[in-house]
Amino acid sequence: MPEPANRTAALRLNLFVLRLSRHWLRVVLIVLAVYISLPWIAPTLMKLGLTGPARVIYTLYSPFCHQFAFRSFFLFGEQAAYPRFNTGSPLTPFESYAAQLPEFAPDQVHPLAGRVGDVYAFTPGYQFMARDFVGNDQMGYKMTLCERDIAIYTMLFVGGLVYSRLRRRLRPVPIYIYVILGVLPIGLDGFSQMLGYPPFNLWPPRETLPGFRVLTGALFGLMNAWLAFPYLELSFNDTRQQVEAKLARAGIFIP
Repeated sequence: MPEPANRTAALRLNLFVLRLSRHWLRVVLIVLAVYISLPWIAPTLMKLGLTGPARVIYTLYSPFCHQFAFRSFFLFGEQAAYPRFNTGSPLTPFESYAAQLPEFAPDQVHPLAGRVGDVYAFTPGYQFMARDFVGNDQMGYKMTLCERDIAIYTMLFVGGLVYSRLRRRLRPVPIYIYVILGVLPIGLDGFSQMLGYPPFNLWPPRETLPGFRVLTGALFGLMNAWLAFPYLELSFNDTRQQVEAKLARAGIFIP
């Protein structure tokens, strides 16, 4: 009895791998579609008063993004974004709102990072409060991914859709184009911003405009799609051929 049972389990596993190797792109696109949809759903649920389900979504995404309110888009509020005062944006800065909120009072203490202090000082307490803050009726409610991340994953999805049309003709992007268009813009922007803050303090702190965060994220996401999807296609094609050959030796042919 154990031998037939083992054979059945092995057959099921091989059939699962075969189906995945044939339909991997559809699976990836579905996963990406869900991943970029939930960040819009969470603030919508908050607006509707369904705070419990909304906060579950915020919590699920928290390991994957810093979720700083001043680097995130908001829905249903006075502005689409609330960048920090040092971005040079014409939008009303986040600090102008935070100064009126009890969560950001100077004597407020975050359990993980200490006192908030001056909202213009960018203390750890202020950063963690900005991470936890999801919005209110005036400002609206933030998405669960920051501006740059939502652009990255959206363009990964768009790149996947384009690839589904061109998969027979499209080759992986040359590495030098990937580096120049994908890595350098987001790397220069991110590191130049980070190195202005403690503990580095190499120059006066700066924040990136929301539009530039979206642009660099979109380029990075699109270049990653162009690089990754063709290689995934080659890998899954090899897997499919190996599984089909294995099943054929066992007298099983799957059309």
